[in-house]
Amino acid sequence: MPVLPMSAARVFFDGTFTEPRVAHPEGVAIHADGSIWCGTEWGDLIRIAADGSRHELMGSTRGFALGIAFDSAGNCYVCDLKHAAVFKYDAATRQMEKFAAAGILVPNYPVVDEARGVLYVSDSRGNNNIGPGVYRYDLRTGAGGVWCSAPMDFANGMALALDGNGLYVVESDRAQVSYVPINADGSAGTPSVAIAGTHNVPDGLAIAPDGTVYVSCYEPSRIYRQRPGGALEMLIEDPAATVLAHPTNVALKGNMLYTANLGRWHITAIDLGGA
Repeated sequence: MPVLPMSAARVFFDGTFTEPRVAHPEGVAIHADGSIWCGTEWGDLIRIAADGSRHELMGSTRGFALGIAFDSAGNCYVCDLKHAAVFKYDAATRQMEKFAAAGILVPNYPVVDEARGVLYVSDSRGNNNIGPGVYRYDLRTGAGGVWCSAPMDFANGMALALDGNGLYVVESDRAQVSYVPINADGSAGTPSVAIAGTHNVPDGLAIAPDGTVYVSCYEPSRIYRQRPGGALEMLIEDPAATVLAHPTNVALKGNMLYTANLGRWHITAIDLGGA
Protein backbone atom coordinates (compact mmCIF):
# COMPACT_ATOMS: atom_id res chain seq x y z
CA MET A 1 0.00 0.00 0.00
CA PRO A 2 1.20 3.57 -0.68
CA VAL A 3 2.54 5.58 2.24
CA LEU A 4 0.54 8.65 1.20
CA PRO A 5 -3.09 8.83 0.07
CA MET A 6 -3.86 10.54 -3.23
CA SER A 7 -5.32 13.43 -1.23
CA ALA A 8 -1.73 14.48 -0.50
CA ALA A 9 -1.34 15.37 -4.20
CA ARG A 10 -2.96 18.25 -6.05
CA VAL A 11 -2.74 20.00 -9.38
CA PHE A 12 -0.35 22.87 -8.64
CA PHE A 13 -0.66 24.60 -12.00
CA ASP A 14 -3.15 23.66 -14.71
CA GLY A 15 -1.84 24.69 -18.12
CA THR A 16 -4.44 22.93 -20.25
CA PHE A 17 -5.82 26.12 -21.79
CA THR A 18 -3.22 28.69 -20.80
CA GLU A 19 -1.04 30.68 -23.17
CA PRO A 20 1.57 29.33 -23.43
CA ARG A 21 0.07 25.89 -22.85
CA VAL A 22 1.89 23.58 -20.46
CA ALA A 23 1.91 20.87 -23.11
CA HIS A 24 2.91 17.46 -21.75
CA PRO A 25 5.72 18.63 -19.48
CA GLU A 26 8.63 16.26 -18.95
CA GLY A 27 11.22 18.33 -17.06
CA VAL A 28 10.70 20.25 -13.83
CA ALA A 29 13.16 22.16 -11.63
CA ILE A 30 13.12 24.66 -8.76
CA HIS A 31 14.67 28.09 -9.27
CA ALA A 32 16.53 29.78 -6.42
CA ASP A 33 13.66 32.29 -6.12
CA GLY A 34 11.22 29.46 -5.40
CA SER A 35 9.51 29.46 -8.78
CA ILE A 36 8.80 26.18 -10.56
CA TRP A 37 10.13 25.81 -14.11
CA CYS A 38 9.18 23.17 -16.65
CA GLY A 39 9.68 22.28 -20.30
CA THR A 40 7.05 21.24 -22.84
CA GLU A 41 6.63 19.13 -25.96
CA TRP A 42 7.00 22.35 -28.00
CA GLY A 43 10.39 23.05 -26.46
CA ASP A 44 9.02 25.91 -24.37
CA LEU A 45 10.73 26.75 -21.08
CA ILE A 46 8.09 28.00 -18.68
CA ARG A 47 8.40 29.73 -15.31
CA ILE A 48 5.53 29.24 -12.85
CA ALA A 49 5.34 31.59 -9.87
CA ALA A 50 6.08 30.00 -6.50
CA ASP A 51 2.42 30.29 -5.49
CA GLY A 52 1.17 28.97 -8.84
CA SER A 53 -0.67 32.20 -9.59
CA ARG A 54 0.86 32.93 -13.00
CA HIS A 55 3.32 31.67 -15.59
CA GLU A 56 5.48 33.05 -18.38
CA LEU A 57 7.45 31.84 -21.35
CA MET A 58 11.20 32.24 -20.77
CA GLY A 59 12.46 30.81 -24.06
CA SER A 60 12.10 27.91 -26.45
CA THR A 61 14.21 25.32 -28.22
CA ARG A 62 11.42 24.88 -30.78
CA GLY A 63 11.87 21.17 -30.31
CA PHE A 64 10.78 18.82 -27.51
CA ALA A 65 12.12 19.67 -24.05
CA LEU A 66 13.04 16.82 -21.73
CA GLY A 67 14.98 17.25 -18.47
CA ILE A 68 16.04 20.69 -17.19
CA ALA A 69 18.49 21.87 -14.50
CA PHE A 70 19.81 25.14 -13.07
CA ASP A 71 23.29 26.27 -12.19
CA SER A 72 23.99 28.69 -9.33
CA ALA A 73 23.78 31.71 -11.66
CA GLY A 74 20.23 30.82 -12.65
CA ASN A 75 21.12 29.58 -16.11
CA CYS A 76 18.91 26.69 -17.18
CA TYR A 77 20.11 23.70 -19.20
CA VAL A 78 17.44 22.04 -21.33
CA CYS A 79 17.74 18.63 -22.97
CA ASP A 80 15.98 18.54 -26.32
CA LEU A 81 14.76 15.37 -28.03
CA LYS A 82 14.11 16.82 -31.50
CA HIS A 83 17.49 18.52 -31.83
CA ALA A 84 19.50 15.80 -30.00
CA ALA A 85 21.21 18.62 -28.11
CA VAL A 86 21.38 20.48 -24.82
CA PHE A 87 20.29 24.12 -24.87
CA LYS A 88 21.20 26.82 -22.38
CA TYR A 89 18.90 29.59 -21.19
CA ASP A 90 21.18 32.45 -20.20
CA ALA A 91 19.76 34.24 -17.16
CA ALA A 92 21.66 37.43 -17.93
CA THR A 93 20.70 37.79 -21.59
CA ARG A 94 17.40 35.85 -21.40
CA GLN A 95 18.42 34.07 -24.60
CA MET A 96 18.15 30.37 -25.38
CA GLU A 97 20.99 28.90 -27.45
CA LYS A 98 22.32 25.46 -28.30
CA PHE A 99 24.99 24.53 -25.76
CA ALA A 100 26.21 20.98 -26.43
CA ALA A 101 25.48 18.15 -28.83
CA ALA A 102 28.68 16.19 -29.47
CA GLY A 103 27.85 12.54 -30.05
CA ILE A 104 24.73 12.24 -27.94
CA LEU A 105 21.65 10.47 -29.36
CA VAL A 106 18.79 11.15 -26.92
CA PRO A 107 19.85 13.75 -24.33
CA ASN A 108 17.39 13.16 -21.52
CA TYR A 109 18.44 14.75 -18.24
CA PRO A 110 21.19 17.23 -17.20
CA VAL A 111 23.02 17.44 -13.86
CA VAL A 112 25.20 20.43 -13.04
CA ASP A 113 28.48 19.71 -11.22
CA GLU A 114 29.97 23.16 -10.59
CA ALA A 115 32.72 21.80 -8.35
CA ARG A 116 34.20 20.10 -11.40
CA GLY A 117 32.91 22.61 -13.94
CA VAL A 118 30.94 20.02 -15.91
CA LEU A 119 27.44 19.08 -16.99
CA TYR A 120 26.46 15.39 -16.98
CA VAL A 121 23.77 14.42 -19.47
CA SER A 122 22.04 11.05 -19.69
CA ASP A 123 21.67 9.51 -23.13
CA SER A 124 18.57 7.32 -23.35
CA ARG A 125 19.66 6.19 -26.83
CA GLY A 126 16.21 4.67 -27.52
CA ASN A 127 14.60 1.41 -26.51
CA ASN A 128 16.59 -1.76 -27.18
CA ASN A 129 19.73 0.26 -27.84
CA ILE A 130 22.01 -0.51 -24.89
CA GLY A 131 25.20 1.52 -24.77
CA PRO A 132 27.06 4.39 -23.07
CA GLY A 133 24.52 6.18 -20.93
CA VAL A 134 26.17 9.35 -19.58
CA TYR A 135 27.96 12.18 -21.39
CA ARG A 136 29.91 15.03 -19.81
CA TYR A 137 30.32 18.57 -21.14
CA ASP A 138 32.43 21.51 -20.01
CA LEU A 139 30.21 24.17 -18.39
CA ARG A 140 32.18 26.98 -20.04
CA THR A 141 32.57 25.70 -23.57
CA GLY A 142 30.06 22.89 -24.07
CA ALA A 143 32.84 20.62 -25.32
CA GLY A 144 32.70 16.99 -24.27
CA GLY A 145 31.64 13.45 -25.04
CA VAL A 146 31.01 10.06 -23.45
CA TRP A 147 31.82 10.01 -19.74
CA CYS A 148 30.48 6.63 -18.59
CA SER A 149 31.01 3.99 -21.27
CA ALA A 150 29.37 1.17 -19.29
CA PRO A 151 26.33 -0.23 -21.13
CA MET A 152 23.09 1.24 -19.83
CA ASP A 153 19.52 0.45 -20.81
CA PHE A 154 17.63 3.72 -21.39
CA ALA A 155 19.50 6.04 -19.01
CA ASN A 156 17.01 8.62 -17.82
CA GLY A 157 16.72 10.83 -14.73
CA MET A 158 19.85 11.52 -12.67
CA ALA A 159 21.00 13.14 -9.45
CA LEU A 160 24.39 13.99 -8.00
CA ALA A 161 25.13 12.23 -4.71
CA LEU A 162 24.99 14.49 -1.68
CA ASP A 163 28.75 14.22 -1.18
CA GLY A 164 29.35 15.03 -4.85
CA ASN A 165 31.32 11.84 -5.41
CA GLY A 166 28.85 9.86 -7.48
CA LEU A 167 25.97 10.05 -9.89
CA TYR A 168 22.67 8.21 -9.53
CA VAL A 169 21.18 7.22 -12.90
CA VAL A 170 17.74 5.76 -13.61
CA GLU A 171 17.83 2.93 -16.13
CA SER A 172 14.22 2.82 -17.23
CA ASP A 173 14.30 -0.43 -19.18
CA ARG A 174 16.04 -2.25 -16.32
CA ALA A 175 13.64 -0.82 -13.73
CA GLN A 176 16.52 0.22 -11.49
CA VAL A 177 18.68 3.10 -10.28
CA SER A 178 22.40 2.70 -10.85
CA TYR A 179 25.20 4.48 -9.03
CA VAL A 180 28.31 5.61 -10.90
CA PRO A 181 31.26 6.66 -8.68
CA ILE A 182 33.14 9.78 -9.73
CA ASN A 183 36.84 9.03 -9.40
CA ALA A 184 39.35 11.51 -8.01
CA ASP A 185 40.44 12.42 -11.54
CA GLY A 186 36.81 13.02 -12.59
CA SER A 187 36.48 9.82 -14.59
CA ALA A 188 33.59 7.41 -14.18
CA GLY A 189 33.92 4.41 -11.92
CA THR A 190 32.17 1.08 -12.33
CA PRO A 191 28.37 1.35 -11.98
CA SER A 192 26.49 -0.68 -9.40
CA VAL A 193 22.80 -1.16 -8.67
CA ALA A 194 21.67 1.28 -5.99
CA ILE A 195 17.91 0.67 -6.10
CA ALA A 196 16.12 -2.28 -7.71
CA GLY A 197 12.47 -3.17 -8.07
CA THR A 198 11.06 0.16 -9.24
CA HIS A 199 8.27 -1.51 -11.19
CA ASN A 200 7.97 -0.97 -14.04
CA VAL A 201 9.20 2.17 -15.89
CA PRO A 202 11.14 4.46 -13.52
CA ASP A 203 11.91 7.84 -15.03
CA GLY A 204 12.86 10.68 -12.66
CA LEU A 205 14.98 11.04 -9.56
CA ALA A 206 15.40 13.47 -6.67
CA ILE A 207 17.47 13.27 -3.49
CA ALA A 208 16.45 15.08 -0.31
CA PRO A 209 19.00 16.71 2.02
CA ASP A 210 18.64 13.78 4.43
CA GLY A 211 19.57 11.30 1.69
CA THR A 212 16.06 10.06 0.94
CA VAL A 213 15.74 9.13 -2.74
CA TYR A 214 12.50 9.69 -4.64
CA VAL A 215 11.94 7.81 -7.91
CA SER A 216 9.04 8.69 -10.18
CA CYS A 217 7.55 6.15 -12.59
CA TYR A 218 6.19 6.95 -16.00
CA GLU A 219 4.19 3.72 -15.80
CA PRO A 220 2.32 3.09 -13.61
CA SER A 221 1.72 6.62 -12.27
CA ARG A 222 3.50 6.22 -8.95
CA ILE A 223 6.45 7.48 -6.92
CA TYR A 224 8.80 5.37 -4.82
CA ARG A 225 10.81 6.43 -1.80
CA GLN A 226 13.90 4.92 -0.23
CA ARG A 227 15.24 6.38 2.99
CA PRO A 228 18.87 5.88 4.02
CA GLY A 229 19.27 2.33 5.25
CA GLY A 230 15.61 1.59 4.56
CA ALA A 231 13.70 -0.54 2.11
CA LEU A 232 12.14 0.69 -1.09
CA GLU A 233 8.52 1.67 -0.54
CA MET A 234 5.73 3.03 -2.69
CA LEU A 235 5.15 6.63 -1.64
CA ILE A 236 2.04 7.43 -3.68
CA GLU A 237 0.15 6.08 -6.67
CA ASP A 238 -2.66 7.38 -8.86
CA PRO A 239 -4.48 4.39 -10.43
CA ALA A 240 -6.55 6.82 -12.55
CA ALA A 241 -3.45 8.64 -13.85
CA THR A 242 -5.13 12.03 -13.58
CA VAL A 243 -3.47 14.05 -10.79
CA LEU A 244 -0.32 11.99 -11.25
CA ALA A 245 -0.40 11.42 -14.99
CA HIS A 246 2.70 9.50 -16.05
CA PRO A 247 5.07 11.54 -13.88
CA THR A 248 8.51 11.92 -15.36
CA ASN A 249 10.90 14.26 -13.57
CA VAL A 250 10.49 15.37 -9.95
CA ALA A 251 11.89 18.25 -7.91
CA LEU A 252 11.95 18.97 -4.18
CA LYS A 253 11.24 22.24 -2.39
CA GLY A 254 11.05 21.83 1.35
CA ASN A 255 8.25 19.39 2.16
CA MET A 256 6.79 19.62 -1.32
CA LEU A 257 7.59 17.30 -4.22
CA TYR A 258 6.71 18.66 -7.65
CA THR A 259 6.21 16.38 -10.63
CA ALA A 260 5.96 16.95 -14.35
CA ASN A 261 3.24 14.88 -16.02
CA LEU A 262 3.98 13.76 -19.54
CA GLY A 263 0.43 12.40 -19.81
CA ARG A 264 -1.31 15.75 -19.20
CA TRP A 265 -0.96 19.52 -19.07
CA HIS A 266 -0.17 20.31 -15.47
CA ILE A 267 2.40 20.28 -12.69
CA THR A 268 1.55 18.31 -9.56
CA ALA A 269 2.49 19.19 -5.98
CA ILE A 270 2.71 16.46 -3.33
CA ASP A 271 2.76 17.35 0.36
CA LEU A 272 5.33 15.09 2.00
CA GLY A 273 4.45 16.26 5.49
CA GLY A 274 2.41 13.17 6.20
CA ALA A 275 5.11 10.81 5.01
